[in-house]
Amino acid sequence: MRFDVFTLFPAMFAGPFDHSIIKRAREAGLVEIHIHNIRDYAAGKHKITDDMAYGGGGGMVMKPEPIFAAVESVLGEALATTPVILMSPSGRTFNQAIAKELAQHARLALICGHYEGVDERVREHLCTDAISIGDYVLTGGELPAMVIIDAVSRLVPGVLPPGVTEEDSHASGLLEYPHYTRPAEFRGWRVPDVLLSGNHAAIAKWRREQAERRTQARRASQATNS
Repeated sequence: MRFDVFTLFPAMFAGPFDHSIIKRAREAGLVEIHIHNIRDYAAGKHKITDDMAYGGGGGMVMKPEPIFAAVESVLGEALATTPVILMSPSGRTFNQAIAKELAQHARLALICGHYEGVDERVREHLCTDAISIGDYVLTGGELPAMVIIDAVSRLVPGVLPPGVTEEDSHASGLLEYPHYTRPAEFRGWRVPDVLLSGNHAAIAKWRREQAERRTQARRASQATNS
């Protein structure tokens, strides 16, 4: 799977994908991550990529011309079949279902907004989707793009062993059950006896019950407080 990321700050992506699972996936050729500097596609000597907002107000807005030029130049004919996703606080709230949806594509283009935002014509006439990773304010779209790449890459066949992603939190609509490892007792706190029993049916039942209990306790409380 190929990710094309369009950003004003490509250096932010140096490091996060050079470790662990994503690094191995890239080395195996299962995932490609290409970072493109929008400023390289801006016209003029000063390569200006933002300007004041029409109608006034604080903050600068990213101009449409360099974004269109960058995406159209990089994608070429593939633009017609590649989802172009704007990282935007007003987009769909990202979740595991959307990660699975995006993982069905062979290629994704992610546009990272910055400053006060992106000219709305980018959203209306270039992007096919807009995604937010939550209802809070970030400096720009770079971190959300990293989150999406990580979550989607894990679902690419071959990146993880078969069956691993099915047990992750949110994969089944539930938070994941508690995990324990050696030692069986630490500072007087014991691992639940069922996990030491060797009874796989009982263990599966316990894990399901714990996942349901954890989801009810943590997600219900969030809904009540929202």
